[in-house]
Amino acid sequence: MNTIDPRIHQVLDGELPAEALPEELRRVAAQIAAAADLLAAPPAQAGASLESRVMARIRRPPPSRVRRMLDWLVTPHALVLRFRPAWSLALVVLVAALTLFSVGDDGPELGEREGIAQFVGRFPGARSVHVLGSFNDWRPGSIALEDQDHDGVWRATIVLPEGTYEYMFVVDGERWVPDHLAERLVADDFGRENSVVIVRAARR
Repeated sequence: MNTIDPRIHQVLDGELPAEALPEELRRVAAQIAAAADLLAAPPAQAGASLESRVMARIRRPPPSRVRRMLDWLVTPHALVLRFRPAWSLALVVLVAALTLFSVGDDGPELGEREGIAQFVGRFPGARSVHVLGSFNDWRPGSIALEDQDHDGVWRATIVLPEGTYEYMFVVDGERWVPDHLAERLVADDFGRENSVVIVRAARR
C-alpha cells in the first residue's frame, strides 16, 4: 500500500496552500480532491458505477498553462518573508556606511586658499568650552566646542584661511587653558602660553 505524503494531507485539510507542493504532489492532491468531490456528489446517471465516474474525472485533460495562471492570479496566497541573520546584519552595515558617506559629502566647502582647523580638548565636567584666538580677534564666546558623546571630550571644526594662528580654550567662561596637544606653544604678553595651529590650504 502506498503512503500518501503528509503534505498532501495538509493541503486537503486546508493547513497548507497547494502552491507550496511540488508539481507532482500538486497533481496528486488535485486528483484526490476530485475523487472526494465525486464521492460527495450524486451519481450523474443511473447505472454509472463509482469506478467509472472516478476514472472519467481523473482522465480529464489537465488545464492549460493560461488557465492555471489565471486561477493562480485570482486565488488568495499567503506571503511569507524570511530573513537570514547574516544578510540582515549586512544590510544594517551597508545602510550605516551609506549614511556616513553621505554625511561626509555634505562637509564644508573650501575656497582655494582655505583649510580646516580641528580643535579637541578633554574637559570632564565642563559646562561650556569655547576656542578663541588670532583668527577671531580673541572674541570670547564666538566659537563653541561640543561634547556630543558626553564623554568629556569637546570638539569643533572650522574653516580658516591658510596661515598660522594662536589660540586658547576658555572653559565655563572663565578658565583660560592652552591646548597642550597643539603643534607648538608660544609665550604671550601676559605671561601665559598660547597654542599654535597651522592651517594649510586643502587645494593647491
